[in-house]
Amino acid sequence: MRGFADDEDNKGPLLGRRVSPGIKIVAIAIVSVVLMMVDNAHDALAPVRGTLAIALQPVQIAAEMPGDVADYLGRYFNRGELIEDNEALNRRVLLLRARLQRLAALEAENERIRALLASASSLDQNVLIARVLSVTPDPYRHRIKLNKGSSDGVFKGQALIDANGIMGQVTDVTPLDSRAILITDANHGIPVEINRTGLQTIAQGTGRSDELRLPFLANNADVQSGDLLVSSGLGGRYPAGYPVGRVEHVDHKPGDEFLDVVAEPTAHLNRGREVLLVWTSDTARKADQPPADESAAGDADDAGATENRANGADAGSDAR
Repeated sequence: MRGFADDEDNKGPLLGRRVSPGIKIVAIAIVSVVLMMVDNAHDALAPVRGTLAIALQPVQIAAEMPGDVADYLGRYFNRGELIEDNEALNRRVLLLRARLQRLAALEAENERIRALLASASSLDQNVLIARVLSVTPDPYRHRIKLNKGSSDGVFKGQALIDANGIMGQVTDVTPLDSRAILITDANHGIPVEINRTGLQTIAQGTGRSDELRLPFLANNADVQSGDLLVSSGLGGRYPAGYPVGRVEHVDHKPGDEFLDVVAEPTAHLNRGREVLLVWTSDTARKADQPPADESAAGDADDAGATENRANGADAGSDAR
């Protein structure tokens, strides 16, 4: 009995002995590693993670609440500073948008200048790029002002073109600028010929930027919609062979002596801000001659228009 009691006394202290903390940490680490390996291989603990995330959500919100409250209070008490920052940002955005619009305008202007230069490179004549400064507000007087004058070699009667065709001619020149009449002005006429047949006539302005009329074509003239009109060179004002317009409408009216022919200018008269001033051998020789006294000539624009009508009448008689 004594031996059995001694055995019980020896077992008691052994079973009741506490496990050291180091052993517990090692055991927990081993179990964690095993669980991570199992989860990585089979994703078996995903439901457990989802359940724990839902259960701990209120705790996470409560833990983040002090920081959110402090941030909100900071923004509230710094409201004036935030308003100033917002206004500064709005001004910055407005400035950047304005610059962006200017870049778009510059890009379009560069495209137009490239087209003008490409057109000038195919010409045998000398040319000068000029900028349109202003346009006459009168809807029936199609006149423009250019930033080139006699100091740049510009002279009265010089032809204006763009990348698509003839625009008009210079009617008045000062040392620093010049004025020109467009081919669509109601007081302007330009000698043209139908490119398909060579038939010569006059293209008269109507006061509309998209319309020319050919009033001197006989009722039996060979003209069709789509025919290209080019400058004939008669009168010496415009160099020959430049596009002027394209026939849009031909009306045969029984009993009338002349056709009713409407054409559209090929030049972009109401678009763009750059034009080409053209020098030919004839116009350069005229420019070298001293100008005549114009004291009794009256208004320069009306004189230019009268001279154009005279040229148109000569060309019309030649065509007939």
